[in-house]
Amino acid sequence: MHTERMRRSVSLRVQLLALQLAIVLVTVVSAGGLAAYLQARQIRETYLTRMIAVAESVARLPSVKDAYKQADPSATIQPIAELIRKASNVTYVVVTDDAGIRYSHPVPERIGEPVSTDPTVPLSGKVFVGTETGTLGRSWRVKVPVFDDSGAVIGSVSVGILESELLDDLLDDVPTLLGWLAGAAVLGTLGAAWVTRTVRRRIFGLEPDEIATLLETRDAMLHGIREGVVAIDTRGKIVLVNDEAKRLLDITDDPSGRTADEILEPGLAALVRSDTDIDDQLILAGVRILVANRSTATVDDRHVGVMLTLRDRTELHNALRELDGQRTLTEALRAQGHEFSNHLHVVSGLLELGRPDEAIAFIDRVGHGGAVSDTTAGIRDPAVSALLLAKTVTLRERGVSLRVVPSSWLPEGLGDDVVTVLGNLIDNAGDAAGPGGTIEVLVEESGDGTLIRVADDGPGVPPGQRELIFTAGYSSKPVASGGSRGIGLALVTRIVDRRGGRVEVRDRDDGGAVFEVWLPVQRSAGSPVPAGGTP
Repeated sequence: MHTERMRRSVSLRVQLLALQLAIVLVTVVSAGGLAAYLQARQIRETYLTRMIAVAESVARLPSVKDAYKQADPSATIQPIAELIRKASNVTYVVVTDDAGIRYSHPVPERIGEPVSTDPTVPLSGKVFVGTETGTLGRSWRVKVPVFDDSGAVIGSVSVGILESELLDDLLDDVPTLLGWLAGAAVLGTLGAAWVTRTVRRRIFGLEPDEIATLLETRDAMLHGIREGVVAIDTRGKIVLVNDEAKRLLDITDDPSGRTADEILEPGLAALVRSDTDIDDQLILAGVRILVANRSTATVDDRHVGVMLTLRDRTELHNALRELDGQRTLTEALRAQGHEFSNHLHVVSGLLELGRPDEAIAFIDRVGHGGAVSDTTAGIRDPAVSALLLAKTVTLRERGVSLRVVPSSWLPEGLGDDVVTVLGNLIDNAGDAAGPGGTIEVLVEESGDGTLIRVADDGPGVPPGQRELIFTAGYSSKPVASGGSRGIGLALVTRIVDRRGGRVEVRDRDDGGAVFEVWLPVQRSAGSPVPAGGTP
């Protein structure tokens, strides 16, 4: 615990610098040790080659071989051996007979004495290479046999150099090696300081704990906000999707690393590919209407990707539509109340004037003129009933007549899908019919689903457009500034697809178009089938 606190108390800059200096130090020391080892090995190999050449040349000299036949071989061999020793820069050149008695030695007093190391290897006709300790000290040596003209071993030649001299040669190279290592260490230190400074600048001088806190805060913020956020890099790959965006786009797995075209709806993918920023554009994603914003992400004036923010407008759209319907219905009822009050004044005046027959005639004449209560006589679902009443009033103000087929019947609790489908079909029919037009609505519930039929007496839908009109963004009507079309019918077909139903468009017998939607009933697994229905 104490060590952990100390580590946290040291700044990241110091930790990075210390770590890199440790790496530089280990690298330099390791490289220096390896270089020293290789240099020492190179020195020994160089001396070994020289010693073998000297020993074999001495052993083959005719004058040396002839000296073995003389009464005093050392008188001839000693001067030759010393001359060669000094010329080749070795410590000693010792020549012996076949019993190991010296004929030459750097110390003349030792001539005639037996050698201090085992001579059996060269006297057996083989070459010996190794380190041994003799009268002059521990030395790196080579021993070769001397053969006469018949091939018999008549003696040996031993050439060596002291280990202390090998060490001195290595130490002579150490200053140069240390200079190179010191230069490498200085460069490594400067590089470590530069890297440390660069890293600190790239992370804005933050410490690890501060970075971890920022990441945790960012994740908590991104995944906690009520707007969907999708980040796409310059390669078109998704790098971030928060929880709200996953909900809005119905994404279950983490899509990071996959392309935007693969994950996003076509409308959203088109926003990503756009070259300009876009504000508050309506996009249909599944059965949701989203308000999408596209912005270019930049870091230090450098383009790094695209950000999409998404807001769910579906619930707001439904709430506003329901509120608008209630407001319109309230205004209609208020107007009817005012009109009814005027009618009562007329009836009262006629009765006071003693004209009861005219009062009765007036009542018969205006009794069926302005009420909308019979519009939804068979519609028991309050949301659908309110929708039809509101649409009746609003369309009447536009000069369009809405009539609900008397056989229409709908129980309570069928969900929002019927409201969404019916509302969008009526809006589309109202635009098609125009002032003076008529809309006819039929809603029927059977045991296995709901039939919705909306007919208008407008210009109809050309056969070539009957599939295009259900495409998101397609519209044959002009789009107002800041508005958006091509949403309603696309939303209808997506609800139909999700429910496993069908939607058809055909011509009306007396002109116009008929939209017919079939929504199968939704049941949980194991739920009973209603009487008269089919599973």
